[in-house]
Amino acid sequence: MPLLIIFIIIPLIELAVILKVNSFIGLGWTLGLIILTAVVGVKLLRQQGISTLLRANQKMQQGQMPAQELAEGFLLALAGALLLTPGFVTDAVGFTLLVPATRKALVHKVIAFITPRMMTNSNFQTTDNFQSGSFKDVHSRTHDQSPHENVTIEGEYTKDDK
Repeated sequence: MPLLIIFIIIPLIELAVILKVNSFIGLGWTLGLIILTAVVGVKLLRQQGISTLLRANQKMQQGQMPAQELAEGFLLALAGALLLTPGFVTDAVGFTLLVPATRKALVHKVIAFITPRMMTNSNFQTTDNFQSGSFKDVHSRTHDQSPHENVTIEGEYTKDDK
């Protein structure tokens, strides 16, 4: 069903809106407006994307997980795809995602959607520390592991012949 919406229903809605706008302002102005919204959208996207990237880098340097910035980056990428898609409806949704208040409201929904899938498909353990944004050593011994259990630690070494 989502693919039906993405590839059939949304383009039909876009086509209907473009034809309606064309009937009011003409073909040249309609095409110019579509191109203008794409150019302005990409410029705004670039500014906000760089800002989000810098905040994520700063959090990583502080040893924190940049979950909010990663979710914002996902939403910005979605906004970029929508803004580059010809049409007024997708442009409206793309510009809405560029509004910081809208993005911040959606970030928690994106994190809530992705986190359970990430936890079930990886070695991460959910703890209060992880949710607050700090890392946890997932390879440390837990209470239910026996002290005689084999533990494999991967790493690299170099032999120094001094």
